[in-house]
Amino acid sequence: MYFTDRGIEELVTRRGEEEVGIAWLAERLREFVDLNPEFETPVERLATWLARLDDEDE
Repeated sequence: MYFTDRGIEELVTRRGEEEVGIAWLAERLREFVDLNPEFETPVERLATWLARLDDEDE
């Protein structure tokens, strides 16, 4: 189990019944990076990965 699994599990437990839009998620990610600029690269990688999930393998 990765350390991040605890945070993911907490997210599911606390907010798993909610539905959110991509615009809401993007704003929360921007807000997070504004407060924690040292996480800019990982957030960018996550956002790019999510954006490209449906792309065919090249």
